[in-house]
Amino acid sequence: MRLTQGCFSFLPDLTDDQIYKQVQYCLANGWAVNIEFTDDPHPRSTYWEMWGLPMFDLADAAGVMMELAECRRVYGDRYIRLSGFDASHGWESVRISFIVNRPPQEVEFELLRQEVAGRSVRYTTVRRPPQHVSP
Repeated sequence: MRLTQGCFSFLPDLTDDQIYKQVQYCLANGWAVNIEFTDDPHPRSTYWEMWGLPMFDLADAAGVMMELAECRRVYGDRYIRLSGFDASHGWESVRISFIVNRPPQEVEFELLRQEVAGRSVRYTTVRRPPQHVSP
C-alpha cells in the first residue's frame, strides 16, 4: 500500500532534481526548510523526528540536499519528508510538505467501522503487519 500524505501525494515519487527545485522554491519564498523522519506514518502522527534544526537563511538548496542525503544514509529504511515553514506574520505555518523517502516495505493501515448508539458510526485506523508477497 502506498502511503499518501502531503503535497504531490498522488504523483510518482519526486526525483532528486525535482526535490531540489521544490526546496529552491521554498528558499526563494523565505521559508525555513526542515527534514523529518519516522517509522510510524499514521495519519494522526504529526510529531515526526527532526533531522537537525530547521534550515533558515539558506540561499541554495544544495545545503538541504546534502542533509537529505545524510538522513537517507542513516534512516533510509524509514519515511523521510521535507517541509517548508513560512514564519511570516499571518501565516506562521507549514506551507509545503512532501515525502522524499519510503521504506522498502510500506506499512499497511486498515479502516475499521463500528456502529454505536443512535445510528452513529465510528471509524478507527489501525496498523496491520506488512503483507509479504511471494514471488
